[in-house]
Amino acid sequence: MRTVTVVGASLSGLYAARELRAQGFDGRLVVVGDETHRPYDRPPLSKDYLTGRLDETRLALTDDAESAELDAEWRLGTRARGLDARGRTVLLDDGRTVSTDGVVIATGASARRLPRHGLPGVHTLRTLDDARALRAELADGPRRVVVVGGGFVGAETASSCASLGHTVTVVEAAPLPLVPQLGAELAAVCATLHRRGDVDMLTGRQVAGLHGTAAVTGVELDDGRILPADTVIVGIGATPNTAWLAGSTLALHDGVLCDDGCVTSLPQVVAVGDVARVGGARAEHWTSATEQPRVAVANLLAGHTVTTVRPLPYFWSDQYGSRLQFAGRRQDGDTVRIAEGGLVDGAPADDGFLALYERDGRVTAALSVDRPRTFMRIRRELARGGGRVGSVVG
Repeated sequence: MRTVTVVGASLSGLYAARELRAQGFDGRLVVVGDETHRPYDRPPLSKDYLTGRLDETRLALTDDAESAELDAEWRLGTRARGLDARGRTVLLDDGRTVSTDGVVIATGASARRLPRHGLPGVHTLRTLDDARALRAELADGPRRVVVVGGGFVGAETASSCASLGHTVTVVEAAPLPLVPQLGAELAAVCATLHRRGDVDMLTGRQVAGLHGTAAVTGVELDDGRILPADTVIVGIGATPNTAWLAGSTLALHDGVLCDDGCVTSLPQVVAVGDVARVGGARAEHWTSATEQPRVAVANLLAGHTVTTVRPLPYFWSDQYGSRLQFAGRRQDGDTVRIAEGGLVDGAPADDGFLALYERDGRVTAALSVDRPRTFMRIRRELARGGGRVGSVVG
């Protein structure tokens, strides 16, 4: 290959560029990104950056020295608008084209929005520009904040807003947040963390609409209640950025469909990160975005799938002064056992707890709240294939 184009200049795109050079590709490397920023770290946006404990310089994932070493052409502030895969051409929204022998799709996902999203005071939190706008607004004095969505981004943002002294309410459509990830039993436990931060949580409620003209003034729920609001933060998931691939002959279904090696139906095109549906699943986690590029690039350079990826699912979240960590492959019906620490009135004890998910005599997954040392040992054991109940902790 003489030219490889990475479309997407975020975490997975940067890791793909690094892997291309590390695996011996010495040709022309083009990186296209719709944001004007060089790659930056997104997890701190809802936490330390939002609260002012971290400045933008510490979000950067690369520096001038590494950029020079990568020897890439950076097309930042430029959106890809099409892919002529058979003609091996990436079409850009400024009218230019990039002729290429291989393509890494790393366009990520965009935050879902509510109707009237453009109303002042209504925010999503996905990009640095999103975080800049929200941070400036929150610094403007005490506000009534309504967070729509109790997932990880919603919970982290609610925690940050509460720590800044704002009055916060979380609205979650499901009976409990995080049930798909944690199961009902431990989702109920983790939901109690909101009480620790004096944050109200309303579950089983949909948003019927937003009130306000010059700026948002309230959130109307499906039961007719109106929650007063000066700031509304919408955290209801994300949609993979695949619209630009319409008509490209690639298979699309809630992401770019790939085999277990991140290879699409065209061997010269691979996909990584939030936009990639690898082996039937799409994982919006930092670890997937950093681990998939190694396999994807190896297969791209080989011209066919020679290696596959099935990393152990892992994610973490910082909320209300606690760190949640999860690893493994939980299924409905798994038995939950508290292996370390404990609960007090259904909430994590002050020193946290460690829970194991068990099935057929084996540990399948683990959840930790403020028990990092034991959790990391269990995570390593799970990555090696798990262990018998009783042998993992002890």
